[in-house]
Amino acid sequence: MQQLIEGYRSGSTVYELGDQFGIERRTVSAILHRRGVPMRRRGLSEEQIDDAVRLYNQGWSLARIAARMDVAAGTVRQRLHERGVTMRDNQGQLRADGVR
Repeated sequence: MQQLIEGYRSGSTVYELGDQFGIERRTVSAILHRRGVPMRRRGLSEEQIDDAVRLYNQGWSLARIAARMDVAAGTVRQRLHERGVTMRDNQGQLRADGVR
C-alpha cells in the first residue's frame, strides 16, 4: 500500500500503478482517496483535444482515447461535445437524434 502511495506522489498515474500492482485504476483511486492522498486533476490541452477529435473521427472509442490520454472517458466526451463533434451510438453509428 505504501509503495502505491509513494508511486503516485512521485508522479506515476493511476493507470500505471494499476498495471504495476495488477489492479483497476479505480481501485488505485479508491485506495488513495481512503488514505487522504490529494488527487492530481489533469485536463486536456488544446493539442490533446485536437488529437482526440482526430482519433474519434477515425473510429476510436471514448474509452480508448481516454486511456491513451490518461483521463476519464467523460472528460473526452465533454471536450468533443464542446468542439461540436457528433457522437456515435454503442454500435458505432452516428446518433440519429443529432446528439453532439
